[in-house]
Amino acid sequence: MQVLPDLVPDRPLVVFCGLAGAASQKHRDHYYETPGNSFWESLHLSGLSPRRLQPHEDHLVPDLGLGLTDLVGHWDPRWVEVDELVAKCEKWQLEWLAFTSKAVAHEAARAVGRRGRPGLGVQDWYLGPAQVFVLPGVSGANQRRDYDGRPNRLAWWRDLAMICGA
Repeated sequence: MQVLPDLVPDRPLVVFCGLAGAASQKHRDHYYETPGNSFWESLHLSGLSPRRLQPHEDHLVPDLGLGLTDLVGHWDPRWVEVDELVAKCEKWQLEWLAFTSKAVAHEAARAVGRRGRPGLGVQDWYLGPAQVFVLPGVSGANQRRDYDGRPNRLAWWRDLAMICGA
C-alpha cells in the first residue's frame, strides 16, 4: 500500500481526506489523479481554488489554505488508522475535515464506534477538534447517483466552501 505525504499548511481552512487502502495496489504519484476523478474540477467550481489545478499540481493546495491527506486503512474497521488521523487533526488545529466520499467517512465513523452510515454534508461528529463534512465520492465511478436530495455533487462542494468562508 502506498501512502502519499500529507500536503497541509499551517492552520488550514479544511483538509480533504480520501482513503489509502490495501485494496488499491495501484501506484500513485499525486492525489486524485485517476481518470474521471472530479476532485480538481469540483475544487475549482466550488470557489475553493481560483483555477482548475491538475493532479501534478497537488503541491499547490496548501497555498490555498487547504490540505490533502488520506485515512490509512484496509476496509476493515479493525485496521483503519483513525487514531493517526485524529492526531493529525489536533496537530493542524483543524476546524473542518472533509471526507471525499461516504465510503471513507463510513470507515472513519465505524473506527470511532459510530453506528449508521453518514449522509452528505455537515456531520454531528468530530475527529479530534475537526468537525466532519462528507462530500459525494469524487471517483469517476460515482456518476448519476443520489446526492442526498441535491441535483449534483457540486452543490455539496459549494456548501463546504461557504461554511469555510472561502
